[in-house]
Amino acid sequence: MNIFAYIGRAVLDLLAQIGRLAGFTGRSLAALASPPFYGRLVLQQFVRIGYLSMPVVGLTALSTGAVLALQIYLGGNRYGAEAIVPQIVVLGITRELGPVIAGLMVAGRVAAAIAAEIGTMKVTEQIDALTTLSTNPVKYLVVPRLVAAVVCMPILTAAGDSIGVFGGYLVATKNLGFTGSVYLKNTVDFATAQDINSGLIKAAVFGFIIALMGCYNG
Repeated sequence: MNIFAYIGRAVLDLLAQIGRLAGFTGRSLAALASPPFYGRLVLQQFVRIGYLSMPVVGLTALSTGAVLALQIYLGGNRYGAEAIVPQIVVLGITRELGPVIAGLMVAGRVAAAIAAEIGTMKVTEQIDALTTLSTNPVKYLVVPRLVAAVVCMPILTAAGDSIGVFGGYLVATKNLGFTGSVYLKNTVDFATAQDINSGLIKAAVFGFIIALMGCYNG
């Protein structure tokens, strides 16, 4: 019976956690749609989440594109299909790797910082002070970070896609014997708006989840 009691407590704790997270998400979305709007705070989060994350996202995307091109060439060369390198690189980066890379880098850099910052404010009773001053803490602290993350993540992903494709281009032209103009033509001809847009939509969703979980845990 102790085993069933342990399982029951775990399930109830999980459901309670899901309920608290759902309630927090609902309050955040409601605050997002109602005034007042703190534009200055949103701009500050643009800098923290977007601009300051660009170096690590760009460096990771560059190395990932280079390694992806090299590995695709090595695999395709066994079957005489090394010419597909530019097509597979641009498809893999724009649809999957670009959003994932940007999401991982931003999650590691930003989500922990958001949780630590808001957690410190809670411990030092700054959030209680906001409530005392008739300021909605969710509106003041959570909404600017959500807006900034949702807007910045597609921008970071688009930049990461470009840098990742450029990394594949460098390896292909410098080490694998590809002609630069042919590589670029194959890349442009194969990439479609649907491939790019699907990656940007994923990035926006990732940005919302990253900021939401950082604020919630904080």
